[in-house]
Amino acid sequence: MSFQPVIPLGGYSGWRFLQRTSDQQRAVHANDALTKREISHFKSSIAGLTSAEDLVADRTSLKVALGAFGLDDDLGNRFFIRKILEEGTTESGALATRLADQRYRNLSDAFGYGPFSVPGALVEGFAEEITQSYLDRRFEVDVGEQDPDLRLALNLNRALPELASSGSSPNTQWFSVMGQTPLRRVFETAFGLPSSFASLDLDQQLGELRSRANSYFGNGEIAQFSEPEALEDLTRLFLIRSQASQVATGAIGRARVALTLLQSMA
Repeated sequence: MSFQPVIPLGGYSGWRFLQRTSDQQRAVHANDALTKREISHFKSSIAGLTSAEDLVADRTSLKVALGAFGLDDDLGNRFFIRKILEEGTTESGALATRLADQRYRNLSDAFGYGPFSVPGALVEGFAEEITQSYLDRRFEVDVGEQDPDLRLALNLNRALPELASSGSSPNTQWFSVMGQTPLRRVFETAFGLPSSFASLDLDQQLGELRSRANSYFGNGEIAQFSEPEALEDLTRLFLIRSQASQVATGAIGRARVALTLLQSMA
C-alpha cells in the first residue's frame, strides 16, 4: 500500500499540522515505490522523446508530464494533448492560447514542441524541474483524497505567489484567478460568494472580487499575496469559512432528517 499523508485534523488546525510536518511527509511520500519508478522512467526517457507524438505514445512519461501541471485527468485525451503540444503558443490561434485554463499554455511552453521552439528536454535541469513539480502535485492529490480543502490550500500556496509575482497587470492576475477553478473556489469560499457568482459578467466578477479583497485585507490586488503573511491570512479565511459552511450544512441536514422522522411518526 502506498504512503498516504497523515492528516489527523480538518480545517485550519489540519493546515497548521500539515505545515509543521510537510518536509517529513513529502520525503516519505517521494520514496513511494511506484512514484520512484515513474520518475526514473521519465528522467531516462525524456531526452529521446523529441516530438509531441513521442511523448503521448509513452504513457508513463505522459503521466508525469501532465501530472506536473495538474492535468492528470487528460491522460486519456492523447489527441487533444498532442495538438496542444504541437501547436505551441507562438502562433496566433494556437489551441493552448485560446483556452481559459492557463495550465495548457504552461504545459506547451515547457515542453517546447511547437513551431520555432527548442524541446524542453534539451534544456539543462528540465527533467528535474518537471519531476519535482510532479511530486508536489501528487502530494497535493493524495492530501485531497483525505481532505479536499487542504488540497486547495496547498495549491493556493504553490500557485498564487507565482501569479502574484508574475508582473502581469492587476486585471490579468485577477482574470487568471477566475480562470483557474481551484483558485477561484478558494476566493469564492473565503469571500462568502454564492454559487451563482460565476454566472455574472466577468467585469462584475472582477469588481466584486477586488472590492472584497480590499475589504478583508486592505488591498484589492493579487500582488499582495506574494507576501507570506497575506497568503496565510487568505488560507486561514478560506479554511475557517469552508469548515463553518460544512458544519452548518451538516446541522441543517440532521435537522431535516429529524423532521422527516417526526412527520412519519405523526
